[in-house]
Amino acid sequence: MGNLWISNLGELASPLGSGPLGGRRQGEVSRRHGVEVLCRDGRIEAIGSPPEVAAAAAHVGDIERLDAGGGTLVPGFVDPHTHLPWAGDRSAEFAQRLAGRSYLEIAAAGGGILSTVAATRDASESEIRANVTRRLDRMLEWGTTTCEAKSGYGLELEAELKQLRALAAAAADHPVDVVATLLAAHETPAEHRADPERYLDLVCSEIVPAAAAEGLARYCDVFCERGVFSAAQSRRVLEAGLEHGLRPRLHADEFADSHGAELAADLGALTADHLMAVSDRGIEALAASTTIAGLLPGTSFFLKTRLYAPARRLIDAGIPVTLATDCNPGSSHTESLPMIFWLAVLELDMTVEETLTAITLNAACSLELGDEVGTIEAGKQADFVLLEGASLDNLAYHFGVHPITVVVKRGTVAYRKAEAER
Repeated sequence: MGNLWISNLGELASPLGSGPLGGRRQGEVSRRHGVEVLCRDGRIEAIGSPPEVAAAAAHVGDIERLDAGGGTLVPGFVDPHTHLPWAGDRSAEFAQRLAGRSYLEIAAAGGGILSTVAATRDASESEIRANVTRRLDRMLEWGTTTCEAKSGYGLELEAELKQLRALAAAAADHPVDVVATLLAAHETPAEHRADPERYLDLVCSEIVPAAAAEGLARYCDVFCERGVFSAAQSRRVLEAGLEHGLRPRLHADEFADSHGAELAADLGALTADHLMAVSDRGIEALAASTTIAGLLPGTSFFLKTRLYAPARRLIDAGIPVTLATDCNPGSSHTESLPMIFWLAVLELDMTVEETLTAITLNAACSLELGDEVGTIEAGKQADFVLLEGASLDNLAYHFGVHPITVVVKRGTVAYRKAEAER
């Protein structure tokens, strides 16, 4: 944790507060000019004019100086839905999809999630840990300072725990903070295809208790989708998680209206994610709840479905919205939140300000970290991204480039583009 003084900013752009913002408030971003930022012991000490920050700096010891070069400072990005601990490669399936086969067709033929399950079961914990570290490195370069990550490619007790242990080991030595989610109900494994309920028995009676007992996960998730797990089956898993202290998150209504949004709202889930096929009834249920809508446009883009979640309807209904990479080997193989930013602006019709809030404050709140990260305010953890260009608008305007020059984690420079280029 460091002391850092950031000067020569073109703009400082940040949502404000510690709670999720929905409706018109999601687009309320403070955009300030002529300010500097002082960090002390990894936290934000002062934000103000150069004389004000200089006065505050007089009471701090050794301070590293960072000349922003006229760039834009925003909060460190928070990626609230990823699947980082896996092994194997599914590029051959990607080629099949480009040739016309659908994701669901490939999965029904034994590919998809189950192919990654086979590779992950065969891999050692150290191999999976190395894979997670590489993915976290890429995420950091693209501005992510905090993320959520799920298991779900083991689908049996030891393999699920292996994923979570590898995730914890990689996170312990990495600048990016990682929050773990158990997703044992990601699919029914091949050995239980004839009796999916038997597999759910194992999830609820063995895998959930074991992950909770080892402290390997904070949340429990399930893939509520037609052909995977029904709303009733999903409820069973999430209620088992609640019994063991794991709060619910939910893959909901990705390919079809599976009543996942309603289930998430009823259980008080932190998020209902995907929502490309959410119904009017599902939107009404979310609007009447505290559940946050998690949108994953990278999945629609990568699968070429042309079906995106109804972001405008969700925001206009007052529902706080997050955005995430959904980083995984089959349906959204990217670690780049800027890529998701571009998709949100260009495909979901979200404003630049709404999109920034979605990958900072709202995402932090969906991980119960809104008091710590997600905004640039005195007292919060000093996690920042320095962008090229003197305006936040440039992040959307200049797409397809690497827009990040510096990433700061707890007041210490964790990534600098110039060093990486050298």
